[in-house]
Amino acid sequence: MKKLSIVAMLGVLAVLATAATGASSATNALQAPTGSAGLANALVTCGTTRTIGIAYPATGPAASIGQQQFRWAQFFQTRWNKAHPKDKVKFVQGDTKLPDTAAALAVAHQFASNSSILGLVGPAGSQEVQDTVAVFKSAGLAVVSGSATRVLLTRSVGGDQRETPAGYFFRTVPNDGQQGDRVASYIASKLKKKRVYIIDDQESYSQGLADQVESNLKAKSGYTVGRDHVAQTVSDFSSVITRIPSNTQIVYIPWQLPPKAQLFYTQLRAAGKTATVFGSDGTFAPGTFTGAGSYVSAFPVDFNSKEIKAYRAAHGGQDEAFGLPTYSAAIVNAMAIMKACKNGTASRAEVRTNVKNIKVPKAASLLGFPVQFLSKNKGKQQGPGDMGGTADFAIFKIGAGGKYTRVG
Repeated sequence: MKKLSIVAMLGVLAVLATAATGASSATNALQAPTGSAGLANALVTCGTTRTIGIAYPATGPAASIGQQQFRWAQFFQTRWNKAHPKDKVKFVQGDTKLPDTAAALAVAHQFASNSSILGLVGPAGSQEVQDTVAVFKSAGLAVVSGSATRVLLTRSVGGDQRETPAGYFFRTVPNDGQQGDRVASYIASKLKKKRVYIIDDQESYSQGLADQVESNLKAKSGYTVGRDHVAQTVSDFSSVITRIPSNTQIVYIPWQLPPKAQLFYTQLRAAGKTATVFGSDGTFAPGTFTGAGSYVSAFPVDFNSKEIKAYRAAHGGQDEAFGLPTYSAAIVNAMAIMKACKNGTASRAEVRTNVKNIKVPKAASLLGFPVQFLSKNKGKQQGPGDMGGTADFAIFKIGAGGKYTRVG
């Protein structure tokens, strides 16, 4: 397919809309029964501006990636609203301060009780979804996250049950089972390294991904796989670096905070250790995690696309590609709301029902694959709400000057 500009694609996708900050909404509740449960079916007048909540870490340790997510949503919104002035949408922002559980819950309750909010982008972290999904469900809101990748959010595994109710959680990224398989395969078949040390950051996202890679590698003959843990609050990594065997070839860090990944890389090299650092999508942050020679797993974004070049030009030369799936999550919400608003009113229940059937073409998602959701289990690791179709992870290598180049 010939690549379309984002404005042209928006013209083709007549039902697209996304979220934004700015002017007040024209959305008003027609009927808002008492309590958040009643808000699930409350009809809202759509007007010319519809409201979407966006839960992301605007401040705190993960602010560098949270702000990327919000800026990508704004980037889409600006173009959409310019092309569709009678069908605008806006964001209500909620700062979850990842990994602050209390802040995430406060945002969830704020959004649940705001009768104008029809859709939801975020939260960012898997643990935040675990903590808040019950609140969102009680108010009829579907979580659409661009970065919560924990397998158990969508699929029971072994004796562990699914952690979200089906129909209330969706994600615009592949899950950690897919990511873990991709990483382990690349380490074994491409890098051909057999001495691996894995360090998780003691959060559910990191632990699940670390478990997956560890299990995959240990199942292979001749592999030595060590395991360690470090809290997200740590900035002095000297003690954990000391425990890394001197003959280690790969240090795998599936962390959520890119600045901490960069700090770890710097301290590892200062300690004289030369093992290759391999990060996860949580560390996929060009301009922040820049350790030369390191690898990172992420969605297969095309850095040469016209839209990403336009974003880069508008944001000081930075790609900030970690925010791209949030851009797609906003598209999903906007499409679902537009469909629900065809008769002039909409409810959260209608929007939630529409979300599961949304399909965003590859050219519009900018992720390297189309966005669509599974309605039933697939394979060993995917479940309802997961990405279907060709969604998978790619591998990037960080070169001199922090340049990210796709290598797998």
